[in-house]
Amino acid sequence: MDLAPLDPVVPRVAVSGCLLGEPVRYNAGHCRSRFLTQNLEPYVEWVSVCPEMEIGLGAPRPSLRLVGREGGDLRLVTRDGSADHTDAMVELADRRAAQLADLDGWVLKSRSPSCGPRGVTRHLENGNPADRRSRGVFAGRIMDALPATPVEEEGRLNDPVLREHFVERIFAQARLRALFEGGWKGRDLVAFHSAHKLQILAHDPARYRLLGRVVAAAGARPPDELRAEYTDLFAAAFAVRPKRGRHVNALQHVFGPMSERLDDARRHDITGIIDAYARGEVPLQVPMTLLRHHARGEDIAYLQAQTYFQPYPADLPIGA
Repeated sequence: MDLAPLDPVVPRVAVSGCLLGEPVRYNAGHCRSRFLTQNLEPYVEWVSVCPEMEIGLGAPRPSLRLVGREGGDLRLVTRDGSADHTDAMVELADRRAAQLADLDGWVLKSRSPSCGPRGVTRHLENGNPADRRSRGVFAGRIMDALPATPVEEEGRLNDPVLREHFVERIFAQARLRALFEGGWKGRDLVAFHSAHKLQILAHDPARYRLLGRVVAAAGARPPDELRAEYTDLFAAAFAVRPKRGRHVNALQHVFGPMSERLDDARRHDITGIIDAYARGEVPLQVPMTLLRHHARGEDIAYLQAQTYFQPYPADLPIGA
């Protein structure tokens, strides 16, 4: 197959149903997320999950909590201690992880004793809160079973930096899934990697080098082995949130192939803008826009194909 890495993709993302406005909370209410349901929804395929409903608790229902000693197994019990739902929740999580292993990401309800990916309150046997360092039972099993899959909570998506990082990751995962779902060959992986090189470099230079070595040996390795190693490294690279210095490095790699085609005035403009970004005087979009303009103007196909310039749909209102 000849898969164009920039072909449109639709990420498949699991989401806690209450965040979509479904009345499945313990009080039969919901926690509808504006960003998820208005901004992101037109661009993704949601797979709604509600662990409590799926193990038959219904809504409304008695509220739940995590109970146990630090470092020990935590139990998911009703607030009054009359029922323990840990085993049912573990069995459901393991089953859903197997069923949904091909998803591109998860968005789960924050602080939930079932769904919270982090910062969930642990209680002592006497009912007193002990700390807020635990994961929900369902979320923890999912994250352990699917370590390469991006998992985020809706509360952190209110942070514009974390929000953009998560969106970038799920679209990268979706493009990789599209590649491997087809009848791909080594040359298709080479083309895919070539289009993502600068984006990967901005996230994780060390894994950028490792991925390059994997791709260089693409023709000499069994496809399943190649796919597994590339997938793990690719996901791990994108899990690293890029910082300003790494973006500067990637921008300079963009500038390199085009510099010889430009006159001194344009070269000076570009280096000046990159330096201004490095000092924090202009946002990243300023040097990105300038470099993309010159890549198009000089018809540099390699640069025009880079996902670094458009990691997700341009009209997705990421900052709203």
